[in-house]
Amino acid sequence: MKLLWLDDLRNPFLNDEGTVPKENTHIEWVLSYEQFTQWIERFGLPEIISFDHDLADVFSNDREEKTGMDCAKWLVDYCLDNNVDLPKYYVHSANPVGSKNINGLLNNFKIFQTTGK
Repeated sequence: MKLLWLDDLRNPFLNDEGTVPKENTHIEWVLSYEQFTQWIERFGLPEIISFDHDLADVFSNDREEKTGMDCAKWLVDYCLDNNVDLPKYYVHSANPVGSKNINGLLNNFKIFQTTGK
């Protein structure tokens, strides 16, 4: 199984906090919104994605910082545009509000995909 790990700080190979999913996986580590979207566009959806919310993207003044929530929104659009199921997902972010928002979006989308409502 392939796990796409989105986090700008936590190294999934060290797993210091014990947040890496326990499935037998090959880990691909991306640090930003751009890396996340580019990886999926190049390789397709992995079996599992684990999200951090707060990403330390550095942009010029005319662009807004992208977060894990932006990645989750992009993922929903990608699934809709390509008529594919949402992969299994986790949210390992230390940001409780950000975690709740990502989980809420993806849980609601999963329900929509399952029931059509």
